[in-house]
Amino acid sequence: MHRHAYWALAIVMLLFLAPAQAHHGWVGGETIEIEGTITQVRLGNPHGEVQLDVDGETWTVEVGQPWRNERAGLEEGDLAEGVELRVSGEHARERVLKAEQLWIGEEHYVLYPGRI
Repeated sequence: MHRHAYWALAIVMLLFLAPAQAHHGWVGGETIEIEGTITQVRLGNPHGEVQLDVDGETWTVEVGQPWRNERAGLEEGDLAEGVELRVSGEHARERVLKAEQLWIGEEHYVLYPGRI
């Protein structure tokens, strides 16, 4: 009986951990840089997202958690609709970028220092 309970517990743990890893994990994609205008902003946990118009295509840029953005030096209003943004990060999937660093004008913000 104990053996069956062990395997059942292992399967349940895997079922709960797999989605978290898939969503929050870095997939090892190519590092790219894009530039465009912010058209929509949703900041908060588990991470913020901005929609970026890049030459007529909408990209989703995942930025950091609120504490990470603040630690990088971003202030309220920096990531707002109409702001021109240059972003470097991991190309996670079609038109989705996990931001590692970004530039607003001449200001440089590093969200994940260990990844650049």
